[in-house]
This record gives sequence, structure tokens and C-alpha cells, in this order.
Amino acid sequence: MEFSNIVPGMTFEKEFVVEEEDTAVHFGNDNVPVFASPRMIAWIEGTAIGTVAPFLPEGWETVGTSFNLAHMAATPVGMKVRVVAELTEVKGKLLTFAIKAYDEVDKICEGTHGRAIIELDKFLSRVNVKGKN
Repeated sequence: MEFSNIVPGMTFEKEFVVEEEDTAVHFGNDNVPVFASPRMIAWIEGTAIGTVAPFLPEGWETVGTSFNLAHMAATPVGMKVRVVAELTEVKGKLLTFAIKAYDEVDKICEGTHGRAIIELDKFLSRVNVKGKN
């Protein structure tokens, strides 16, 4: 399958508000009540998905394959975070995104994120077989 409508230069952004459950405390760093890197990665994935999901045929999705990110500044609870994903490279079914994230004061993240386009039924059938071994 060809994905000619998914091209470099596509962008998408989403805005979030940091809540208590988004802090490092909830990810095992008990004394650090600031925006946690694992939650940031989840928000990055969701934003990257939003960049291409409207352009995928029925039954096709993307899955994360790589992350190369710098979490550069702390963000307190209650502050807004804006995540920006730009599709920079398409190699067949492999996608590379430039990622930037900002809170209301600083750039808090920069890096790249890789995703692969998958046919969901085939992907899940392989995973289900793997889970039975």
C-alpha cells in the first residue's frame, strides 16, 4: 500500500494542562511534583498520531518505534504544555517526526520520534500469536 497523502511538512499540535497525575510523583519519583517525562512521551505520541491519522485508510494505524528526546526544563502542575509534531521524513511505512514542546515559559522538549504505519489486523494477529507462545 502506498501512502502518497502522507508527506514531509505535515504538522499537528495539541495543548494539555499538567495535572497531579502527570507528575514524576506518579511515576515513582516521590519527591518531584513536576511534569514527568513518561507523560510527556505519551503526549508526544498522541500528537504525532494526530498528524497522520486522518490520512490513513480504514484499518491502518501507526505505532511508535523510536524516541530521541531531551526534556530540557521542568513544568509545574497547572501549567499548559503545547506539543508540536512535524513530519520530517517518510521512508515507505516509516515516519520520522521533529518534536518540540513548550510550557508557558520555556521550550521544555526537543527531539525526534519514529512511527511505523501498520495494517492493524495483521499487526494484532502477529502479536496474538506471540502472546500464546
